[in-house]
This record gives sequence, C-alpha cells and structure tokens, in this order.
Amino acid sequence: MTTSSGEGRRPIKRALLSVWYKDGIVELAQALHAAGVEIVSTGSTASTVEKAGVPVTRVEQITGFPEILSDRVKTLHPKVHGGLLADMRLPEHVSELAEHGIEAFDLLVSNLYPFTETVASGASEEECIAKIDIGGPAMVRAAAKNHASVAVVTAVSAYPMVLEALKDGGFSLTQRKLLAARAFADIAEYDVAVANWTASALVGGDFAEFSGLALRRSSVLRYGENPHQQAALYLDPNAPAGLAQATQLHGKEMSYNNYVDADAAWRSANDFDAPCVAIIKHANPCGIAIGADVAEAHRKAHACDPVSAFGGVVAVNREVSVELAQQLSEIFTEVIVAPSFAPAALDLFREKKNLRVLVAPAWNPPATEIKQVGGGVLVQAADRIDADGDDPANWTLATGTPVSDEVMADLAFAWRAIRSVKSNAILLASGGATVGVGMGQVNRVDSARLAVSRAGEERAAGSVAASDAFFPFPDGLEVLIAAGVRAVVQPGGSIRDNLVIEAAEKAGIAVYLTGTRHFFH
Repeated sequence: MTTSSGEGRRPIKRALLSVWYKDGIVELAQALHAAGVEIVSTGSTASTVEKAGVPVTRVEQITGFPEILSDRVKTLHPKVHGGLLADMRLPEHVSELAEHGIEAFDLLVSNLYPFTETVASGASEEECIAKIDIGGPAMVRAAAKNHASVAVVTAVSAYPMVLEALKDGGFSLTQRKLLAARAFADIAEYDVAVANWTASALVGGDFAEFSGLALRRSSVLRYGENPHQQAALYLDPNAPAGLAQATQLHGKEMSYNNYVDADAAWRSANDFDAPCVAIIKHANPCGIAIGADVAEAHRKAHACDPVSAFGGVVAVNREVSVELAQQLSEIFTEVIVAPSFAPAALDLFREKKNLRVLVAPAWNPPATEIKQVGGGVLVQAADRIDADGDDPANWTLATGTPVSDEVMADLAFAWRAIRSVKSNAILLASGGATVGVGMGQVNRVDSARLAVSRAGEERAAGSVAASDAFFPFPDGLEVLIAAGVRAVVQPGGSIRDNLVIEAAEKAGIAVYLTGTRHFFH
C-alpha cells in the first residue's frame, strides 16, 4: 500500500475504536463513518457507537473468538495485532497479511482503564488489580511502534486532529510521529502508576525497590534561575496537587524563581493552623507571623524585615481579605499565593499589572520529598514538624525556671517557623512573629549574629530564640544572651551540651531541649 503524498499521508480506511472514556466517541465514529471508514470496535465502545446508529464490526467477528475471562482477553489476537503491526511499506508484510486473511488498520483510538482514579477512590486491592489494563496498552504500544503505517490517538483532546486528517486525506508522517510519542508517554505514565502502586500495595515497606516518576510538561518558562538557563514546568499527574497546579488569576507569567519561592512560601504558611502569612525571598523567610486574621499576620511578618520583603513572595493560608490586599498594594510584591481571594481584594490586585496572583490547591503535601544528585535522587520523608520532639509537651527544661504561657507560645511558634529557614538557622520571635532571622550561615555563631542584627537591639531584647540544631559551643548562645533573649529552644545533643547549659544557667535564661533537629538545605 502506498502513501498519498510526499508528506507521508496515509488515507484512513479502517479504524479500531476501543476506549474506556466515551466522551466524544460517538461524534468521532459518525465522522469516520461519513468518510467511508470501516469501524471495528470492542465491547462497550461498540455498543455505544451502535446505539448512535453507526455500523460497527465487533472485534470478535474478525477474530472468530469471543471475549473471555470477564473481558480480560478480547483484542490479544493476531487478527488485531497483525493489523496494527504490519508495516505497509514492506511487500512481505502485505503478503503475509493476505496469506493469513488479516486486514490492516490505519487508525487506533484507545484510552485505558481508569487505574489511578480507582486507586484514588480507595478501592480494594482486587478492584485496583481489575483496572490494570492489558489489552489497551498492548494495542497502543503496537500502533505507536508502527506509526509508519498507523495513527494512534489516546486522548479525547486529539479527536479534532482525526477530523482534520479525514479532510486532508489522512495523517502525515509528522503527525503520526507526534501521536506515537504521545501514546508512548501515556503508556509510560500508566505503567509507572501501576508499578508504584504494586510496589506499595502488594509488597510494602518504607522505600520500594522501584520508584518511577512520570512528568508532563505544563509550560516552557522564559528562562531558568538565570537568563542564560532554559527552563520548563512539569507536572506529576500521580502526585497530590500542589503549587505547580496553582491557578494564576492575574499578572505576568510565572518565572522559575517565582515557582521556587512560591512553593517555599506556601509550605511555610501551611506549617501553621492559625491565620499565617509567610514572606519568602530566595527560598528564605523575610518574615513569618500568625495573627487574629491574615491582615494582622501580614503586618507582623512584614515588620520583621521590610527591606528584604521588597520584591518578595507572599503566601497566606486563608482567604486574602480586602484589608490585606490594601496593605499589599502599597508594597512591591512578585507573587501572592492563597487558597482564595475576596472579590474586592482581587479587584485591587488587578490594578497591579505585574503582580502574579495564584490560587493554590488545598494543602495536601506528599509524604516524601526528592532531591536530585548527580546520577540519581535522594528520597526522604518530608519534614512536617510532626516528630515527638516538635510537641512542646515533650520538651525538656534543661535550665532556668519554667516560662510563662505567653513565652512558651512564642517558643512553640519559633520552633515551628525555623523549619522554613535554611541551615544553619537561628530565629528570634516575639508575639507570634519572627523579629530576626539568621539563615544559611556555615557556622551557628554567624547565624546568631545575623538574627540579632536583623532584629535590632530593641526587638532582640525580650524575644525568644530557636536554633534548628544544637549549639556545638557556648559562643552562639552567648550572642543571644548578650542581645537579651529571654528563652531558647534547641535540639540539644552536643558533646558540649553541659558547657552550653552552664552558659545559659549563668545568664539566668531558660533553655528547652526538643531532641529533634530541623536541618534544611
């Protein structure tokens, strides 16, 4: 059989339809029939098309064999796969088809059993296994491999391409290659979902022997971390929806750095149950605060470091109110992300043409997180501030007198907020807000000095401090003591803990030990 043009177009004369999702299949079948295409179909797809008055040849009519084993076997037959795999450019393939009474297919339209949806529904193990498609992926893989002769369509969104191809005399070779690549991607995504589920559900354990990741490109970004770096955003369809799936309501296109900072901010804001605002820049907090409402929380967070907050990213764990929008309208902000926005607040933001406004999906973080290293990835349980040592009730008072409820509340806030700070981290807090943040230093003394410097003498005095890891020497703590910090929470565990505690005891401040560390790199 020859092609109809130099573009490698192949007329569509015979099509196989076998789909789980029936959206648009009747209209597609009607168009194929109107174009004179013979339609072969399976099971419920055939019934759906027949009910619409479109003539169909059922697959068992061409195989001479019924669908068996609760429909597990219906298309696994040479008269199906031979018709999909025959390379019609090769005379020997054409001859073999004729010898065995097999007719070639020019088009396969197929989508797969809803495996991921079944798993997500909480279905039983047996119900999930029943939705592992066998025949569908086999057909799609066969047609995609043989794209020189067959076009394969796996998405309802591609049905208009079929209609155009009917008008144009068939799919071009370039179009068939595109469809084949999409089909192989669909199969890979499906197989990864099945492999990940079976590793978890059938075998179990904390870390499976195999872990797959199937990503879909959502958008190509203007550039990466720097203008000379190309970048794109990919989505994980099998992961809980997160910042990557946020809906942009207004503003300039999101950049690579915007996504990084917005994700960090969204996580920080959702570390707290109370109304919270987190202001992030270069993945570190300029300020984090809780309040009676989000407007108060923002005022407190912004006051921590107004200079650094300029051009920052703001995340809010409640609906953005008009009052908060009015406050933000006076400050240059790159991105604001929240679960929702009051209509009048959104109207105010629309006056800022460059401000990016995102509605994020409900906070539902994955249990593990991945970090790429050369040649592989590191996987760890995510730090959700949920260890035994994160509960103040489990803290040990190493020295000093028990603090008041007000001071303890600030210590608990500081300990929760420091999770967001890159190590080495020291954080000063007062009144449910950060007042000084020392982040990312290679020694704890410098982190303490930076936190005190950012707070200033007046705010540092009487504040509380959190340290993400133990003080290896008394010197870091002594910086905080000299600044007038009234209480400190830290993991403890240094071989020189006794010297650190002695320094605190001498100064008369309370030190609580958590036994839990919050390094963040």
